[in-house]
Amino acid sequence: MPHDERRRAVVNARNRELFALIPASLLVTAGFAAVFIQRENLLSDLSLTYGAIFLALCLAAHLVLRMTLPDADPYLFPLVAVLACFGLVMLYRLDEDLARDQAKWFVVGLMFFTATIVALRRDHRVLERYRYVIALGGILLLLLPRLTRPVNGAYLSFEAGAISFQPAEIAKIAIVIFLASYLRDTRHVLVVGARRFAGITFPPLKHLGPLLAVWGTAMALLFVIQDLGSSLMFFGGFLALVYVATNRISFVIIGLGLFALGARVLYAIRPTIEHRVDAWLHPFADRLYNAKVGGSYQVAQSLFSQADGGFFGQGFGQAIIQLGDNAPILPAAHTDFIYAVIADELGLLGAVAVLLVYLLIVERGFKTAMLATDSFSKLLATGLTAVLALQVFVIVGGVTKLIPLTGVTLPFISYGGSSIVANFILLALLLLVSDRARREVRP
Repeated sequence: MPHDERRRAVVNARNRELFALIPASLLVTAGFAAVFIQRENLLSDLSLTYGAIFLALCLAAHLVLRMTLPDADPYLFPLVAVLACFGLVMLYRLDEDLARDQAKWFVVGLMFFTATIVALRRDHRVLERYRYVIALGGILLLLLPRLTRPVNGAYLSFEAGAISFQPAEIAKIAIVIFLASYLRDTRHVLVVGARRFAGITFPPLKHLGPLLAVWGTAMALLFVIQDLGSSLMFFGGFLALVYVATNRISFVIIGLGLFALGARVLYAIRPTIEHRVDAWLHPFADRLYNAKVGGSYQVAQSLFSQADGGFFGQGFGQAIIQLGDNAPILPAAHTDFIYAVIADELGLLGAVAVLLVYLLIVERGFKTAMLATDSFSKLLATGLTAVLALQVFVIVGGVTKLIPLTGVTLPFISYGGSSIVANFILLALLLLVSDRARREVRP
Protein backbone atom coordinates (compact mmCIF):
# COMPACT_ATOMS: atom_id res chain seq x y z
CA MET A 1 0.00 0.00 0.00
CA PRO A 2 1.43 3.45 -0.91
CA HIS A 3 2.47 5.64 1.97
CA ASP A 4 -0.31 8.21 1.43
CA GLU A 5 -3.01 5.52 1.33
CA ARG A 6 -1.65 3.88 4.46
CA ARG A 7 -1.59 7.23 6.25
CA ARG A 8 -5.21 7.91 5.26
CA ALA A 9 -6.23 4.46 6.53
CA VAL A 10 -4.55 5.10 9.87
CA VAL A 11 -6.15 8.54 10.22
CA ASN A 12 -9.57 7.12 9.34
CA ALA A 13 -9.22 4.40 11.99
CA ARG A 14 -8.31 6.88 14.67
CA ASN A 15 -11.09 9.23 13.56
CA ARG A 16 -13.59 6.38 13.90
CA GLU A 17 -12.31 5.89 17.43
CA LEU A 18 -12.67 9.61 18.15
CA PHE A 19 -16.26 9.83 16.93
CA ALA A 20 -17.17 6.59 18.74
CA LEU A 21 -16.26 8.27 22.04
CA ILE A 22 -19.05 10.81 21.62
CA PRO A 23 -21.91 8.36 22.39
CA ALA A 24 -20.12 7.36 25.61
CA SER A 25 -19.98 10.98 26.74
CA LEU A 26 -23.62 11.52 25.79
CA LEU A 27 -24.50 8.43 27.82
CA VAL A 28 -22.79 9.93 30.88
CA THR A 29 -24.65 13.21 30.40
CA ALA A 30 -28.02 11.54 29.89
CA GLY A 31 -27.44 9.13 32.77
CA PHE A 32 -26.60 11.80 35.32
CA ALA A 33 -29.48 13.93 34.05
CA ALA A 34 -31.82 10.99 34.68
CA VAL A 35 -30.44 10.58 38.21
CA PHE A 36 -30.96 14.28 39.00
CA ILE A 37 -34.50 14.22 37.62
CA GLN A 38 -35.33 11.06 39.57
CA ARG A 39 -33.94 12.44 42.85
CA GLU A 40 -34.85 16.11 42.78
CA ASN A 41 -37.21 16.44 39.81
CA LEU A 42 -34.94 18.99 38.15
CA LEU A 43 -32.47 19.01 35.30
CA SER A 44 -29.07 20.29 36.43
CA ASP A 45 -26.29 21.55 34.18
CA LEU A 46 -23.99 19.46 36.40
CA SER A 47 -24.74 16.51 34.14
CA LEU A 48 -23.20 18.44 31.24
CA THR A 49 -20.13 19.11 33.36
CA TYR A 50 -19.71 15.41 34.16
CA GLY A 51 -20.15 14.54 30.51
CA ALA A 52 -17.54 17.10 29.46
CA ILE A 53 -15.03 15.85 32.06
CA PHE A 54 -15.51 12.26 30.94
CA LEU A 55 -15.10 13.25 27.29
CA ALA A 56 -11.92 15.19 28.12
CA LEU A 57 -10.40 12.16 29.86
CA CYS A 58 -11.30 9.90 26.95
CA LEU A 59 -9.88 12.42 24.48
CA ALA A 60 -6.60 12.46 26.40
CA ALA A 61 -6.41 8.65 26.15
CA HIS A 62 -7.35 8.87 22.47
CA LEU A 63 -4.46 11.28 21.80
CA VAL A 64 -2.07 8.83 23.47
CA LEU A 65 -3.32 6.09 21.17
CA ARG A 66 -3.17 8.34 18.12
CA MET A 67 0.48 9.18 18.81
CA THR A 68 1.77 5.81 20.03
CA LEU A 69 -0.46 3.09 18.52
CA PRO A 70 -1.87 4.55 15.29
CA ASP A 71 -2.77 1.14 13.84
CA ALA A 72 -4.53 -0.23 16.93
CA ASP A 73 -8.12 -1.45 16.81
CA PRO A 74 -10.36 1.66 16.70
CA TYR A 75 -13.33 0.11 18.52
CA LEU A 76 -11.88 -1.48 21.66
CA PHE A 77 -11.34 1.73 23.64
CA PRO A 78 -14.75 3.28 22.79
CA LEU A 79 -16.54 0.07 23.78
CA VAL A 80 -14.73 0.05 27.11
CA ALA A 81 -15.56 3.75 27.55
CA VAL A 82 -19.26 2.95 27.14
CA LEU A 83 -19.06 0.32 29.91
CA ALA A 84 -17.04 2.59 32.20
CA CYS A 85 -19.40 5.54 31.86
CA PHE A 86 -22.41 3.28 32.34
CA GLY A 87 -20.80 1.91 35.49
CA LEU A 88 -20.21 5.42 36.84
CA VAL A 89 -23.84 6.37 36.29
CA MET A 90 -25.13 3.18 37.96
CA LEU A 91 -22.83 3.70 40.95
CA TYR A 92 -23.86 7.35 41.29
CA ARG A 93 -27.47 6.23 41.33
CA LEU A 94 -26.62 3.78 44.16
CA ASP A 95 -24.14 5.84 46.19
CA GLU A 96 -22.59 9.21 45.33
CA ASP A 97 -19.48 8.61 47.43
CA LEU A 98 -18.77 5.28 45.73
CA ALA A 99 -19.21 6.91 42.33
CA ARG A 100 -16.69 9.61 43.21
CA ASP A 101 -14.20 6.98 44.35
CA GLN A 102 -14.79 5.03 41.15
CA ALA A 103 -14.21 8.18 39.10
CA LYS A 104 -10.84 8.60 40.82
CA TRP A 105 -9.95 5.00 40.08
CA PHE A 106 -11.03 5.56 36.48
CA VAL A 107 -8.40 8.29 36.23
CA VAL A 108 -5.81 6.03 37.88
CA GLY A 109 -6.75 3.27 35.46
CA LEU A 110 -6.19 5.60 32.51
CA MET A 111 -2.79 6.49 33.95
CA PHE A 112 -1.79 2.80 34.13
CA PHE A 113 -3.27 2.34 30.66
CA THR A 114 -1.04 5.11 29.32
CA ALA A 115 2.02 3.92 31.24
CA THR A 116 1.64 0.37 29.88
CA ILE A 117 1.39 1.62 26.31
CA VAL A 118 4.34 3.99 26.63
CA ALA A 119 6.52 1.35 28.30
CA LEU A 120 5.81 -1.38 25.74
CA ARG A 121 5.06 0.62 22.61
CA ARG A 122 8.21 -0.49 20.80
CA ASP A 123 7.67 -4.22 21.27
CA HIS A 124 5.36 -5.86 23.80
CA ARG A 125 7.10 -9.20 23.17
CA VAL A 126 9.82 -8.12 25.57
CA LEU A 127 7.52 -9.54 28.27
CA GLU A 128 8.60 -13.03 27.18
CA ARG A 129 12.03 -12.48 28.71
CA TYR A 130 10.55 -12.07 32.17
CA ARG A 131 7.90 -14.80 32.08
CA TYR A 132 9.10 -16.64 35.19
CA VAL A 133 9.44 -13.43 37.19
CA ILE A 134 5.95 -12.40 36.08
CA ALA A 135 4.55 -15.83 36.96
CA LEU A 136 6.14 -15.77 40.41
CA GLY A 137 4.76 -12.30 41.01
CA GLY A 138 1.28 -13.46 40.00
CA ILE A 139 1.38 -16.45 42.37
CA LEU A 140 2.56 -14.30 45.27
CA LEU A 141 -0.26 -11.84 44.60
CA LEU A 142 -2.79 -14.66 44.83
CA LEU A 143 -1.47 -15.61 48.26
CA LEU A 144 -1.68 -12.08 49.71
CA PRO A 145 -5.38 -12.28 50.72
CA ARG A 146 -4.54 -15.08 53.15
CA LEU A 147 -2.86 -12.43 55.31
CA THR A 148 -6.20 -10.69 55.91
CA ARG A 149 -9.67 -11.69 57.04
CA PRO A 150 -11.99 -13.61 54.72
CA VAL A 151 -15.14 -12.03 53.28
CA ASN A 152 -18.13 -14.38 53.20
CA GLY A 153 -15.71 -17.27 53.69
CA ALA A 154 -13.47 -16.41 50.71
CA TYR A 155 -10.06 -14.71 50.71
CA LEU A 156 -10.41 -12.20 47.89
CA SER A 157 -9.04 -8.87 49.09
CA PHE A 158 -5.81 -7.67 50.66
CA GLU A 159 -5.94 -4.68 52.98
CA ALA A 160 -2.99 -2.36 53.51
CA GLY A 161 -4.12 0.48 55.73
CA ALA A 162 -6.98 2.31 54.10
CA ILE A 163 -6.35 0.65 50.73
CA SER A 164 -8.04 -2.63 49.82
CA PHE A 165 -7.54 -4.41 46.51
CA GLN A 166 -8.11 -7.81 44.92
CA PRO A 167 -4.74 -9.28 43.88
CA ALA A 168 -6.46 -11.80 41.58
CA GLU A 169 -7.29 -8.95 39.19
CA ILE A 170 -3.60 -8.26 38.54
CA ALA A 171 -2.57 -11.90 38.87
CA LYS A 172 -4.83 -12.96 35.99
CA ILE A 173 -2.77 -10.81 33.60
CA ALA A 174 0.53 -12.14 34.95
CA ILE A 175 -0.60 -15.76 34.58
CA VAL A 176 -1.79 -15.18 31.00
CA ILE A 177 1.53 -13.58 30.02
CA PHE A 178 3.44 -16.54 31.46
CA LEU A 179 1.21 -19.16 29.82
CA ALA A 180 1.33 -17.42 26.44
CA SER A 181 5.11 -17.36 26.55
CA TYR A 182 5.46 -20.91 27.89
CA LEU A 183 3.03 -22.49 25.42
CA ARG A 184 4.68 -20.71 22.53
CA ASP A 185 7.80 -22.76 23.26
CA THR A 186 6.18 -26.05 24.26
CA ARG A 187 2.98 -26.39 22.21
CA HIS A 188 4.57 -28.77 19.71
CA VAL A 189 5.81 -30.98 22.54
CA LEU A 190 2.24 -31.47 23.76
CA VAL A 191 1.17 -32.75 20.35
CA VAL A 192 4.14 -34.89 19.30
CA GLY A 193 3.66 -38.52 20.35
CA ALA A 194 0.04 -38.05 21.39
CA ARG A 195 -2.06 -41.23 21.45
CA ARG A 196 -5.78 -41.87 21.09
CA PHE A 197 -7.79 -43.88 23.57
CA ALA A 198 -11.59 -44.21 23.53
CA GLY A 199 -11.76 -41.52 20.87
CA ILE A 200 -9.82 -38.98 22.97
CA THR A 201 -6.30 -37.82 22.17
CA PHE A 202 -3.98 -37.93 25.19
CA PRO A 203 -0.62 -36.14 25.22
CA PRO A 204 2.44 -38.19 26.20
CA LEU A 205 2.53 -38.84 29.93
CA LYS A 206 5.91 -37.16 30.31
CA HIS A 207 4.53 -34.02 28.66
CA LEU A 208 1.45 -33.78 30.86
CA GLY A 209 3.55 -31.81 33.36
CA PRO A 210 2.41 -28.30 32.34
CA LEU A 211 -1.26 -29.33 32.27
CA LEU A 212 -1.05 -31.05 35.65
CA ALA A 213 0.95 -28.18 37.13
CA VAL A 214 -1.64 -25.58 36.16
CA TRP A 215 -4.45 -27.89 37.28
CA GLY A 216 -2.68 -28.25 40.63
CA THR A 217 -2.29 -24.48 40.86
CA ALA A 218 -6.01 -23.98 40.18
CA MET A 219 -6.93 -26.52 42.83
CA ALA A 220 -4.49 -24.99 45.30
CA LEU A 221 -6.00 -21.59 44.54
CA LEU A 222 -9.46 -22.97 45.17
CA PHE A 223 -8.27 -24.56 48.42
CA VAL A 224 -6.34 -21.51 49.69
CA ILE A 225 -8.66 -18.61 48.83
CA GLN A 226 -11.80 -20.76 48.74
CA ASP A 227 -13.27 -19.02 45.70
CA LEU A 228 -14.62 -21.12 42.86
CA GLY A 229 -14.96 -18.15 40.48
CA SER A 230 -11.32 -17.10 40.47
CA SER A 231 -10.19 -20.70 40.10
CA LEU A 232 -12.57 -21.27 37.18
CA MET A 233 -11.43 -18.03 35.53
CA PHE A 234 -7.74 -18.93 35.70
CA PHE A 235 -8.16 -22.53 34.63
CA GLY A 236 -10.61 -21.60 31.86
CA GLY A 237 -8.12 -19.11 30.46
CA PHE A 238 -5.44 -21.80 30.53
CA LEU A 239 -7.64 -24.28 28.64
CA ALA A 240 -8.42 -21.65 26.00
CA LEU A 241 -4.70 -21.09 25.48
CA VAL A 242 -4.00 -24.84 25.33
CA TYR A 243 -6.68 -25.29 22.68
CA VAL A 244 -5.39 -22.44 20.53
CA ALA A 245 -1.79 -23.61 20.94
CA THR A 246 -2.43 -27.29 20.12
CA ASN A 247 -5.77 -27.33 18.24
CA ARG A 248 -6.73 -30.41 20.31
CA ILE A 249 -10.20 -30.30 21.86
CA SER A 250 -9.37 -33.49 23.74
CA PHE A 251 -6.91 -31.57 25.93
CA VAL A 252 -9.74 -29.22 26.92
CA ILE A 253 -11.99 -32.19 27.75
CA ILE A 254 -9.25 -33.74 29.90
CA GLY A 255 -8.69 -30.42 31.65
CA LEU A 256 -12.39 -29.94 32.38
CA GLY A 257 -12.57 -33.46 33.77
CA LEU A 258 -9.63 -32.82 36.07
CA PHE A 259 -11.15 -29.54 37.25
CA ALA A 260 -14.51 -31.17 37.94
CA LEU A 261 -12.82 -33.96 39.87
CA GLY A 262 -10.77 -31.55 41.98
CA ALA A 263 -13.74 -29.27 42.63
CA ARG A 264 -15.81 -32.26 43.77
CA VAL A 265 -13.12 -33.33 46.22
CA LEU A 266 -12.75 -29.82 47.65
CA TYR A 267 -16.53 -29.51 47.89
CA ALA A 268 -16.46 -32.41 50.31
CA ILE A 269 -13.73 -30.96 52.53
CA ARG A 270 -14.24 -27.18 52.33
CA PRO A 271 -17.43 -25.91 54.06
CA THR A 272 -17.28 -22.53 52.30
CA ILE A 273 -17.44 -24.12 48.86
CA GLU A 274 -20.16 -26.48 50.05
CA HIS A 275 -22.26 -23.53 51.27
CA ARG A 276 -21.88 -21.73 47.94
CA VAL A 277 -23.00 -24.79 46.00
CA ASP A 278 -25.93 -25.46 48.35
CA ALA A 279 -27.09 -21.84 48.01
CA TRP A 280 -26.91 -22.23 44.24
CA LEU A 281 -28.91 -25.46 44.18
CA HIS A 282 -31.52 -24.47 46.78
CA PRO A 283 -31.72 -20.63 46.95
CA PHE A 284 -35.31 -20.58 48.25
CA ALA A 285 -34.93 -23.20 50.97
CA ASP A 286 -35.90 -21.66 54.33
CA ARG A 287 -32.87 -22.94 56.21
CA LEU A 288 -30.52 -21.40 53.63
CA TYR A 289 -32.49 -18.21 52.97
CA ASN A 290 -32.59 -17.32 56.67
CA ALA A 291 -29.06 -18.47 57.48
CA LYS A 292 -26.81 -15.73 58.84
CA VAL A 293 -23.62 -17.24 57.36
CA GLY A 294 -23.24 -19.09 54.08
CA GLY A 295 -26.93 -18.74 53.18
CA SER A 296 -28.78 -18.09 49.93
CA TYR A 297 -30.33 -14.71 50.77
CA GLN A 298 -28.17 -12.85 48.24
CA VAL A 299 -28.87 -15.23 45.39
CA ALA A 300 -32.61 -15.30 46.08
CA GLN A 301 -32.89 -11.50 46.31
CA SER A 302 -30.91 -11.18 43.07
CA LEU A 303 -33.38 -13.44 41.29
CA PHE A 304 -36.32 -11.48 42.72
CA SER A 305 -34.80 -8.21 41.51
CA GLN A 306 -34.26 -9.50 37.99
CA ALA A 307 -37.80 -10.86 37.89
CA ASP A 308 -39.16 -7.45 38.95
CA GLY A 309 -37.48 -5.84 35.97
CA GLY A 310 -39.34 -7.86 33.39
CA PHE A 311 -38.53 -7.14 29.75
CA PHE A 312 -38.32 -3.33 29.78
CA GLY A 313 -37.43 -2.67 33.43
CA GLN A 314 -39.04 -0.61 36.17
CA GLY A 315 -37.26 2.55 35.12
CA PHE A 316 -33.95 4.13 36.01
CA GLY A 317 -33.64 4.68 39.76
CA GLN A 318 -36.79 2.68 40.59
CA ALA A 319 -35.17 -0.49 41.97
CA ILE A 320 -35.59 -0.85 45.73
CA ILE A 321 -32.15 -1.52 47.19
CA GLN A 322 -32.71 -0.58 50.84
CA LEU A 323 -35.58 0.71 52.96
CA GLY A 324 -34.50 3.23 55.60
CA ASP A 325 -31.84 1.98 57.99
CA ASN A 326 -32.84 -1.66 57.60
CA ALA A 327 -30.59 -4.31 56.14
CA PRO A 328 -30.20 -4.03 52.35
CA ILE A 329 -32.86 -5.82 50.35
CA LEU A 330 -30.21 -6.50 47.71
CA PRO A 331 -26.80 -6.81 49.41
CA ALA A 332 -23.61 -5.75 47.62
CA ALA A 333 -25.59 -4.00 44.88
CA HIS A 334 -22.54 -1.93 43.89
CA THR A 335 -20.23 -4.92 43.41
CA ASP A 336 -21.38 -8.52 43.00
CA PHE A 337 -25.01 -7.75 42.20
CA ILE A 338 -24.85 -4.64 40.05
CA TYR A 339 -26.02 -6.76 37.12
CA ALA A 340 -29.20 -7.55 39.07
CA VAL A 341 -29.80 -3.80 39.53
CA ILE A 342 -29.32 -3.27 35.79
CA ALA A 343 -31.83 -6.03 35.00
CA ASP A 344 -34.28 -4.60 37.57
CA GLU A 345 -34.20 -1.03 36.31
CA LEU A 346 -33.54 -1.52 32.59
CA GLY A 347 -35.10 -4.94 32.18
CA LEU A 348 -33.94 -7.89 30.16
CA LEU A 349 -33.50 -5.55 27.20
CA GLY A 350 -31.01 -3.32 29.01
CA ALA A 351 -29.16 -6.26 30.59
CA VAL A 352 -28.75 -7.95 27.21
CA ALA A 353 -27.54 -4.66 25.72
CA VAL A 354 -24.75 -4.57 28.33
CA LEU A 355 -23.81 -8.17 27.52
CA LEU A 356 -23.73 -7.31 23.80
CA VAL A 357 -21.13 -4.63 24.49
CA TYR A 358 -19.00 -7.25 26.25
CA LEU A 359 -19.50 -9.61 23.31
CA LEU A 360 -18.28 -6.91 20.92
CA ILE A 361 -15.15 -6.43 23.04
CA VAL A 362 -14.56 -10.19 23.04
CA GLU A 363 -15.06 -10.30 19.26
CA ARG A 364 -12.51 -7.53 18.72
CA GLY A 365 -10.10 -9.26 21.08
CA PHE A 366 -10.30 -12.58 19.25
CA LYS A 367 -10.04 -10.80 15.90
CA THR A 368 -6.82 -9.23 17.18
CA ALA A 369 -5.56 -12.72 18.05
CA MET A 370 -6.41 -13.95 14.55
CA LEU A 371 -4.55 -11.05 12.93
CA ALA A 372 -1.40 -11.50 15.05
CA THR A 373 1.45 -13.02 13.05
CA ASP A 374 3.65 -14.32 15.89
CA SER A 375 2.64 -17.09 18.29
CA PHE A 376 3.22 -15.15 21.51
CA SER A 377 1.02 -12.24 20.45
CA LYS A 378 -1.69 -14.60 19.21
CA LEU A 379 -1.72 -16.53 22.49
CA LEU A 380 -1.49 -13.36 24.59
CA ALA A 381 -4.50 -11.76 22.88
CA THR A 382 -6.44 -15.03 23.13
CA GLY A 383 -5.67 -15.45 26.82
CA LEU A 384 -6.48 -11.87 27.79
CA THR A 385 -9.76 -11.95 25.87
CA ALA A 386 -10.71 -15.35 27.25
CA VAL A 387 -10.04 -14.27 30.85
CA LEU A 388 -12.16 -11.13 30.39
CA ALA A 389 -14.99 -13.15 28.83
CA LEU A 390 -14.81 -15.76 31.59
CA GLN A 391 -14.91 -13.07 34.26
CA VAL A 392 -18.13 -11.69 32.78
CA PHE A 393 -19.56 -15.21 32.51
CA VAL A 394 -18.62 -16.10 36.09
CA ILE A 395 -20.22 -13.05 37.71
CA VAL A 396 -23.31 -12.90 35.46
CA GLY A 397 -23.70 -16.65 35.72
CA GLY A 398 -23.56 -16.45 39.50
CA VAL A 399 -26.08 -13.61 39.73
CA THR A 400 -28.51 -15.39 37.37
CA LYS A 401 -28.04 -18.76 39.15
CA LEU A 402 -26.40 -20.43 36.18
CA ILE A 403 -23.36 -21.32 38.31
CA PRO A 404 -22.52 -20.89 42.03
CA LEU A 405 -22.10 -17.27 43.08
CA THR A 406 -18.55 -15.92 43.20
CA GLY A 407 -16.83 -12.76 44.31
CA VAL A 408 -15.38 -11.45 41.05
CA THR A 409 -16.44 -8.07 39.67
CA LEU A 410 -18.25 -7.15 36.47
CA PRO A 411 -15.40 -5.55 34.44
CA PHE A 412 -15.52 -1.73 34.12
CA ILE A 413 -18.99 -1.54 35.73
CA SER A 414 -18.80 -2.90 39.29
CA TYR A 415 -17.23 -0.79 42.01
CA GLY A 416 -13.59 -1.64 42.58
CA GLY A 417 -10.32 0.17 42.02
CA SER A 418 -8.17 -2.91 41.45
CA SER A 419 -10.62 -4.19 38.85
CA ILE A 420 -10.61 -0.91 36.92
CA VAL A 421 -6.81 -0.64 36.96
CA ALA A 422 -6.21 -4.28 36.01
CA ASN A 423 -8.71 -4.24 33.17
CA PHE A 424 -7.26 -1.03 31.74
CA ILE A 425 -3.84 -2.71 31.74
CA LEU A 426 -5.45 -5.69 29.98
CA LEU A 427 -6.96 -3.32 27.41
CA ALA A 428 -3.59 -1.65 26.84
CA LEU A 429 -1.95 -5.03 26.15
CA LEU A 430 -4.70 -5.92 23.66
CA LEU A 431 -4.20 -2.61 21.85
CA LEU A 432 -0.43 -3.15 21.76
CA VAL A 433 -0.94 -6.54 20.11
CA SER A 434 -3.56 -5.07 17.79
CA ASP A 435 -1.30 -2.24 16.63
CA ARG A 436 1.55 -4.58 15.64
CA ALA A 437 -0.79 -7.14 14.08
CA ARG A 438 -2.72 -4.65 11.93
CA ARG A 439 0.47 -2.90 10.87
CA GLU A 440 2.10 -6.15 9.78
CA VAL A 441 -0.87 -7.52 7.83
CA ARG A 442 -1.54 -4.27 5.97
CA PRO A 443 -0.06 -4.42 2.43
